[in-house]
Amino acid sequence: MNKIVGYRKMLGLTQGEMARYLNISEVTYRNKEKGISAFKDKEMKLFYEVFSRKNSKITIEDIFFS
Repeated sequence: MNKIVGYRKMLGLTQGEMARYLNISEVTYRNKEKGISAFKDKEMKLFYEVFSRKNSKITIEDIFFS
């Protein structure tokens, strides 16, 4: 399983819920999770903001790059 999917599931969010938070369509979000298209910097920051509320030790690099 891809890391982004794992982090989203740790938050207990669906793809649709995360898509709404990022202000993109669910199809667009799904394509980003699958690696078909890349997350924009703004989307990565928003994803990080959501996750860091649950785990303040996580970094954007942990989620998207390592």
